[in-house]
Amino acid sequence: MFQDKVVVITGAGSGIGRELAIQLVEAGAHVALSDINQVGLDKTMKLLPDVSKAKGYILDVSSWDAFQAHADEVKRDFGTAHFVINNAGAAVIGTVANTSIDEYEWQLGINLWGVLYGTKAFLPMMQAQREGCIVNISSVFGLVGFPMQSAYNMSKFAVRGLTEALWSELEGSGVRAVCVHPGGIKTNIEKAGRRCKAAGSTEEKFKALADKMLLTPAADCAGDIIKGLRKGTKRIITGNKSSTLFWISRLFPNSYPALLKLLG
Repeated sequence: MFQDKVVVITGAGSGIGRELAIQLVEAGAHVALSDINQVGLDKTMKLLPDVSKAKGYILDVSSWDAFQAHADEVKRDFGTAHFVINNAGAAVIGTVANTSIDEYEWQLGINLWGVLYGTKAFLPMMQAQREGCIVNISSVFGLVGFPMQSAYNMSKFAVRGLTEALWSELEGSGVRAVCVHPGGIKTNIEKAGRRCKAAGSTEEKFKALADKMLLTPAADCAGDIIKGLRKGTKRIITGNKSSTLFWISRLFPNSYPALLKLLG
């Protein structure tokens, strides 16, 4: 499925993006890897076999101009793209009252606009060749609203809505869209993210909970994503507590906040 296919991965400098790059190269893919962090991206590139066809790019996913230029670079270097995995993400920890508008805008710029930009930048070439797959990384927090995560929730619910709209729009086009909802994956997102500047004791409690929740290795998550893509699944649920949160959101849509308290 991936042999000699071109896979674009954002946020490839660490975590899930890095593991996807490693495993997809092992599956025969050519990879166009991007990250805003040069050090992390260089480390990922060094982990790939010397024989792999891979290229790294520094990219700020929150910039539409930068993403359009990136799509042009990928087309120049690889000829086209068959998969784009919009993986780059960050998090802001804070209550709605404590999170500033600037912090919301920073969060949405990466997690929401970055995914839309990646979709829009590569969709035309996929539609032209009538082949392609857009993989958008949402979250279990795109299934349930979680306290201290309103900015992250907003972005991940939006990613889910965008991807599910594409399910219908792309039908019969040769292009498909996949929504991924990782649960507690052991990555550096909590380090790359921010606590709101007005954070207090409430935010500290969430950080302690996050340390207990982020348990699933990123390599396992990447493996589940690749397995789901091979199966043709539209929605991929992976990682610690992911199935639990998926089902309580469906079975108890109005009362699940009470159940979330039990996760701590």
